[in-house]
Amino acid sequence: MTTYLPITRSCPYAPPEEHRRLREEAPISRVTLPSGMTVWAMTRLEDIRAMLTDPRFSSNRRHPNFPRLLAGQSPIPKDFKASIVGMDPPEHGPARRAVVGEFTVRRLAALRPRVQEIVDEHLDAMLAGPRPTDLVKALSLPVPSLVICELLGVPYADHDFFQVRSSQLLSRTIPQEERMRAFAELLGYLDSLIAAKGKEPADDLLSRQLAKQDDREAVKSLAFLLLVAGHETTANMISLGTMALLERPEDIRKILDDPARTPAAVDELLRYFTIAEYVTSRVALADVELGGVTIRAGEAVVTLGNMANRDPEAFDRPDELDIERGARNHLAFGFGAHQCLGQNLARMELEIVFDTLFRRIPDLRPAVPLDTLPYKNDANIYGIHEFPVTW
Repeated sequence: MTTYLPITRSCPYAPPEEHRRLREEAPISRVTLPSGMTVWAMTRLEDIRAMLTDPRFSSNRRHPNFPRLLAGQSPIPKDFKASIVGMDPPEHGPARRAVVGEFTVRRLAALRPRVQEIVDEHLDAMLAGPRPTDLVKALSLPVPSLVICELLGVPYADHDFFQVRSSQLLSRTIPQEERMRAFAELLGYLDSLIAAKGKEPADDLLSRQLAKQDDREAVKSLAFLLLVAGHETTANMISLGTMALLERPEDIRKILDDPARTPAAVDELLRYFTIAEYVTSRVALADVELGGVTIRAGEAVVTLGNMANRDPEAFDRPDELDIERGARNHLAFGFGAHQCLGQNLARMELEIVFDTLFRRIPDLRPAVPLDTLPYKNDANIYGIHEFPVTW
């Protein structure tokens, strides 16, 4: 008999109780997803890290047994070239190496002044505008959207177009037909953009990728991945991180007094919320014994990253938010060969936002009770739909 696995959080600060029960009673166990699929669920950090570095587990989203969370969820269309997140060896290594140079420490250091400028510009507008204001619209969403647009070479004037369609793609509640229409429209947009850059290249990531390779479909799939993931994840972490810190003014004071503490605070917030916990799911290509159980070839594996990031064997007092914890062994960015390409960009954006926001608006506060906020229980990347704040 398998356990039904809920995938919706009932509390922004804690995983579902059913997930906790699995970790305590059967850390690797058979569960049934809302889609009806029966899969293995992993809850311990050590087991998940071992699985993510084992080549016998596949990232191929087109595999017929790859985990599907929702009923009616269609596999990736055959005419859409796999992006690096869904590639296995030997294709994955060269594809990742082709783009990893865009996210080096040196290149990101050169980008830092521009990110600071973007944050300051949006805080200027926020301070000059009406109160209360929605932090999501004023800061959380536009900052990473503008950063990723400038990095890729996507006109920011089109941000409403791709943000709406990104939200539709990540929603668990809209009909599949509407989701696939958004997917097609976004791909059509990127197809036209890449064709234009092929004729008139500029100093941006997409133009440089086109110069490296003739495969425009590969560049389009990369653009799709980076555009959607590059703004949604960071935007949600800005909102959630701000919410958590506003409840802990002593922590805000610590990072304002010593900004050297901010990087550790960012990593702790990433661990604490784990907003994209199912992205590291896999399917076994061979029989594998792991954590005392045998996973058969063809069986799917869902990783409960939120539980792994609260594993008491890996983290002391795992359910507490401790900005001085200093632990970077969390799974918020995945692990192994598919670890998030843009993790250092995300960290930099979050550090700059938190340092600047609380310095420039020291009396920032929620304009509504936090338990009334509309959390993204309907989305594959957790966050807040709206966050009214005032000062």
